[in-house]
Amino acid sequence: MTRSIQQLFDLSGKTALVTGGSRGLGLQLARSLGEAGARIVLSSRKASDLEEAAAELQAAGIDASWIAADCAREDDIRRLADESIARLGHIDILVNNAGAAWGAPAEDHPVEAWDKVQNLNVRGYFILSQHVAKHSMIARKKGSIINLASIAGLGGNPPGMNTIAYNTSKGAVINFTRALAAEWGKYNIRVNAICPGFFPSKMTVGTLKAMGEDKLAAHAPLGRLGDDEDLKGLCLLYASDAGKHITGQWLAVDGGTSIITGG
Repeated sequence: MTRSIQQLFDLSGKTALVTGGSRGLGLQLARSLGEAGARIVLSSRKASDLEEAAAELQAAGIDASWIAADCAREDDIRRLADESIARLGHIDILVNNAGAAWGAPAEDHPVEAWDKVQNLNVRGYFILSQHVAKHSMIARKKGSIINLASIAGLGGNPPGMNTIAYNTSKGAVINFTRALAAEWGKYNIRVNAICPGFFPSKMTVGTLKAMGEDKLAAHAPLGRLGDDEDLKGLCLLYASDAGKHITGQWLAVDGGTSIITGG
């Protein structure tokens, strides 16, 4: 029997691991999954931030717990995956969101900063996806992996936004998403990406200050920055059976900014 739209979007009985989930976009994504019925494990580096975020979700009636881990470290990534699987029984949904940015002109960009950004934003996504798939998703022949990319991965930036390492990493995330989806479709593992535009967050505070929040908002056809609700719908579509025939795709959630900049 064909399911109703409410049934297709329902995540009751599902489990999710969300990295970078203690605040900002990661917490918004975790809230989306939890509000649809999923049990959530949040992760980031700082236990105090995670404790506060989990308490916030729990107050909203969401089954949320947390594990502190540094997704730039391979040993921490593997521990995070193993502890999450042990706690949840399995992982249905993996949200790779932990990330870093660095602003510097390309000619003066420190190599160590370049390595830091690529290590967390690309290598970390790969290691965690691989570990979760091998130890939870492949044997069960099901899973949804959601990678946080960015409209910065679609092309260059306006003058003054010197984030070449970040742009490069997010471009890599988009093609990582496509390649992994092609390879793991045989396991019924779907892999998709979200490309946010400008959202107020700790990571973007320098950009917002340098470029001017009002100017960036005005540049978007919809005339505003992203808010605390704007990623929730797409996240739920990718995670749920409503999106069961969608894989290897990316979608910009940016108020139309990328159609103006040509991304």
